[in-house]
Parts: sequence; structure tokens; C-alpha cells
Amino acid sequence: MSTLIQARRTVLALMLSCFTAAAFAQAQPKSAFEPEVGQAGKDVVWVPTAQALVDRMLDMTKLTPADIHYDLGSGDGRTVITAAKRGATAYGVEYNPDMVQLSRANAAKAGAGTKATFIHGDIFETDFSKATVITLFLLPELNVKLRPKILDMKPGTRVASNSFTMGDWKADETQSAEKDCSSYCTAYLWIVPAKVAGTWTAGKDEIKFAQEFQMVHGSVGQSGKLAPVLNGRLRGDAISFTAGDGRYAGKVSGDRIEGTVTAGGKTSPWMAVRGK
Repeated sequence: MSTLIQARRTVLALMLSCFTAAAFAQAQPKSAFEPEVGQAGKDVVWVPTAQALVDRMLDMTKLTPADIHYDLGSGDGRTVITAAKRGATAYGVEYNPDMVQLSRANAAKAGAGTKATFIHGDIFETDFSKATVITLFLLPELNVKLRPKILDMKPGTRVASNSFTMGDWKADETQSAEKDCSSYCTAYLWIVPAKVAGTWTAGKDEIKFAQEFQMVHGSVGQSGKLAPVLNGRLRGDAISFTAGDGRYAGKVSGDRIEGTVTAGGKTSPWMAVRGK
């Protein structure tokens, strides 16, 4: 009898021990998610952008409190948080739900919670059309995949990328972070250009523009007396070029360009309208 009683006591003690351990484990908070450099993601592995380059990228875009900023592939949220602390309305789009939760916690700790919003989603399916500033740290082929959507955005939208280019869309500016950055320290800036390809009328002259991203070429003049468009360039909705002895500068607004032409030391108003 004593042996049976002892066995029962042993079983009860083991059951109590297991129950106590389980209850203790449930009472403990789950360990915080800690991202690892190089961890796999949907499209790229995660590598954090050095804060020095985050600052450089946002400086290049001339981010202001009036801007709406989207960081596509926002990781731990540092770029979004920095933009929000500069006063911008900032959004991060991130596919990894753990990173989204971490970003929200980081934003709250930084006091940027009201200006920083993190979206759990796919960057290729998310609508970021209202952005005035976009930041990226993606591979070139992903940048190129996003490029058509970006080029359809409002002229003047600024796009900054950490280290990777947009294929044959050449950057408007390139800068590096020389301090407090040991790898991936180059920033590229593009400014979405207005679309000017087509035939325009400016007084008696006909202007034919062909466009390759922000670069413009073509001809100006009348039949039999055409001058080539040289040094043509767009920076957002601002266009400039030379033709003959004239230096043209103007602002593009849909099918209309208004500005000035300087020739022979004299500057005059200039306007062109694109044919339908």
C-alpha cells in the first residue's frame, strides 16, 4: 500500500510541476522580435540603411513638413521615423509583419507615432500615388519594375535610392555619406519629369520634342528652317533647352509651356501649346 501511495504522490508532484512550468511560461512576455541583417524577405534580404545615408537621402529630396513620404520596403522603420521627425507625413510599406510591428514600436519610442504610419503590404500592390517623396533600398531590377508607376506620378516627385539605380533612367544627382557609414553609402536622386514628347506650336514656330526620361531633343522652327534642340532637360515640370541663338526656359503644365526665351541679349515671354 505504501508503495502505491508513494507512486501516486510522485505522479501528482510531476503533474503539479508541469502545470506550474506551463503557467509560468504563459505568464512571461514573449521575447521581442529582433531582425537579423541578411534575413530573407519577399523580394530582398534585409540590410539596414546607415542613419547617415538616411539623412543624406532625405536632404537630397529637400523633404519638408508639407511632403507626403513613402518608404517602399521600410524594414525597421528608421527612414520613415526620420522623415516623420522632420515633420513630413510618412508611410512605410513592409511585407514582413514582424518588421511592421517593430517599426510601430520604434516610432512610438521616438515620439513619431502620429506622423509615421506603417502598412503591412506588398510594395507592388500598394497605392503610393499621393507621395511627393519616395525612398527605396531595393535591387535595380525591382527599381526598374516600379519605374513605370513612378514615371506616371506628378512631375516634381522626388525619388531617392540607397545604392541601386533605375536602369537607363540616369539619376539627377548622386551623393555619398562619407561619415558614419561603412557600406551601402551612395544615394541617388531622380525627379519625375513632365511628359513633353509630341508636336508643339509656339507662334509661327513648330517644336517637335522627343523625350528619354529627363532628357529632351528635337527641333524648333518653320519648314525648311529648323534648328536642333540642344541641351534639353527637364527637372520636374521645369524645361530648358537651346535652339538656334535662343535659350529657352519654361514650366510645363499639361499641354502648355510658359516661360522665356533669351536671344541677342534680350529676354522675351514664350509660350507653346501641344497639339491634340
